[in-house]
Amino acid sequence: MSDVPVGIDPRGPRFGAAITSVLLLVVVLLALTVLPLTPIAARILDPAFLLLLVVALLFLWAVLSPRTAPWGALYRRLVQPRLAPPAEREDPRPPRFAQGVGLLVSVIGLVLQLAGVPWGLPIAAAAAFVAAFLNAVFGLCLGCQLYLLLQRLGLVGRHAAA
Repeated sequence: MSDVPVGIDPRGPRFGAAITSVLLLVVVLLALTVLPLTPIAARILDPAFLLLLVVALLFLWAVLSPRTAPWGALYRRLVQPRLAPPAEREDPRPPRFAQGVGLLVSVIGLVLQLAGVPWGLPIAAAAAFVAAFLNAVFGLCLGCQLYLLLQRLGLVGRHAAA
């Protein structure tokens, strides 16, 4: 047996969620303060669109390569060494799935913005903000809960041996 603990430090995803929630709050505020722009070029250059695009790319990075994603790397390098070891570790699959849900919600907001749907981007960003905020402040990961529900239904994750 190895002495290396299995799983991830659950404080890492919460740290990332805190940064992400701040970015998403800025997206929402920008989206609510900028007048709706009709030409597609203006919609693409909208600061809220550009920042949500950055957030979506960060979600994508976290899904494709969680070990190198910026918020996780920042946590492991600067924050985790200053903390006591975690009392318990968690399965990395639910938080990774949650990042995918955040990516999906962000992409929906971006597509709606490109399609000219007036409230699409701020509503999608607000939904992602609420999820990130709940994780950061209360440790309630909605995407993780969705993963566990889908796992119980046998739609994701490993199935128990029969």
